[in-house]
Amino acid sequence: MNPISPKKTALIFGGSRGIGAAIARQLAQDGFWVAITYVSQSEKARQVVTGIEASGGRAMAIQADSADPDAIRRAVRETVDRFGKLDAAIVNAGVLKLANIENVTLDDLDVSLAINVRGVFLAIQAAALNMKDGGRIVTIGSNTAVRTGSSGGSVYAMTKAAVAAMVKGAALDLAPRSITVNNIQPGPTETDMTASMVAGLVNVIPLKRVGQPDEIAALASYLVSEKAGYMTGSSLTIDGGFVL
Repeated sequence: MNPISPKKTALIFGGSRGIGAAIARQLAQDGFWVAITYVSQSEKARQVVTGIEASGGRAMAIQADSADPDAIRRAVRETVDRFGKLDAAIVNAGVLKLANIENVTLDDLDVSLAINVRGVFLAIQAAALNMKDGGRIVTIGSNTAVRTGSSGGSVYAMTKAAVAAMVKGAALDLAPRSITVNNIQPGPTETDMTASMVAGLVNVIPLKRVGQPDEIAALASYLVSEKAGYMTGSSLTIDGGFVL
């Protein structure tokens, strides 16, 4: 297939639902051609793509498990093959395994590390290797990197703290190429995956509400824009004041 060169192209790892889907839709509105990855939610991924195309954009969905290094690299290659280049990568794929530390299984620990840490590293690496100078990389971390807040989240918080540290190193490595690397740390956000968990946190959030995926997407939109060219290595917490 001969690549078609758009003005801008973005790949969202984990873009079939929730925050990732909101980012895909927002970047499409911003003028990006968008590729998203999904693991098993093929119908939801199709809906995201169809919605973007119905609004005049271009989009594609790629089945790719972020626990699989080969799948991560393939997703980047397919995006470049289809759209001709890669200007921005948003690493949103992740898993949430909650259990008191005495009850964390080795399998759950390994899966969390494989997707939330190794998968993020490999996505950054693959994107950078296929991205022209001046590109943008954004990870989606969590405010639990700053404040866990409740029991049962030790593994998840550990992985998200690792992402925040990773972004600083990646930003330094890629600064000579003017590729920025930043990390968004959402607090409780209303998605189909977390709706049952976040409702009980409203009373401890100073703004007395949970976040919406579109609010996280708006911040991602800024970070991949030309206006954010002087920001790199930063972790930006967006959580209604929860960690204050």
